[in-house]
Amino acid sequence: MELQQLRYFVAVADTGTFTAAARELHVAQPSVSKQVRKLETELDATLLERRKAGIALTDAGATLLPWARRVLADIDGARSEVAGLASLERGRLSVGATPSLSTVLLPRVLASFHAAHPGVTLSVVEAGSRDLVDRLATSDLDLALVILPLPREELFVTLPLLREELVLAVAKRHPLATRKTVRVGELRGVPLVMFRDGYDLRSATIAACEQAGFHPTFAIEGAEMDGVLRMAAAGVGVAVVPSMVVEKGGPLVAVRLVQPTLTRSVGVAFRRDRHRSRAADAFVARLREFL
Repeated sequence: MELQQLRYFVAVADTGTFTAAARELHVAQPSVSKQVRKLETELDATLLERRKAGIALTDAGATLLPWARRVLADIDGARSEVAGLASLERGRLSVGATPSLSTVLLPRVLASFHAAHPGVTLSVVEAGSRDLVDRLATSDLDLALVILPLPREELFVTLPLLREELVLAVAKRHPLATRKTVRVGELRGVPLVMFRDGYDLRSATIAACEQAGFHPTFAIEGAEMDGVLRMAAAGVGVAVVPSMVVEKGGPLVAVRLVQPTLTRSVGVAFRRDRHRSRAADAFVARLREFL
């Protein structure tokens, strides 16, 4: 099994056709077909079903794909590590972060890191914590800023960073805007702007309400962080969000939640079985400076 075969296979799976994969790889289409056939012969399994509308993964192909991604990610990481890492003059770093951290903290840290190490190529993925954990598990990310504790803890190494309070974000004209605190039980029947599935904030809010004896009422659900804040500011409903995203003097008022007070722990996570690059360590050090 050759790396080129795996790379061609992943490209076809990602693009959906051999022609598109060849265009992305800057090679002739027959070369892609030949390498994928060799891989199928070596594995004694059909990986791709050829259809008029493109290709589809077989069960064998779907099983191989995440493994192929991990192998290629490890190889790319090794090349990056070897190429000038002693001085961090070159390299790549892919960082995942929850929307609240991407909005408030991450831009400053990334700007500082880039100024110190301009040769390191940075990529950022913004998603809910559960989605980031899944992407970290498949080696799509070098590290992720996520909510602790993690599922499948045996796969990861985590470093705690901060504990932040969750507050109720309400429009200035909302009846609750004049309150200093709101009991979770008082949210019974209050329309909430709710995040899409995959956000820890969604599950934390629903769990707190159910612990108080009721299921929350949704004004609207399925939004990302920016959408939640905008809809709350427009008066569509109220939202449970990290305190750091409610800007002082902005269109929203942060009201503390009590009985119980809601908090969450934020940490940085790495794959346990992957070598941690110097770029990743330098990024975490820069992050701790800001915190």
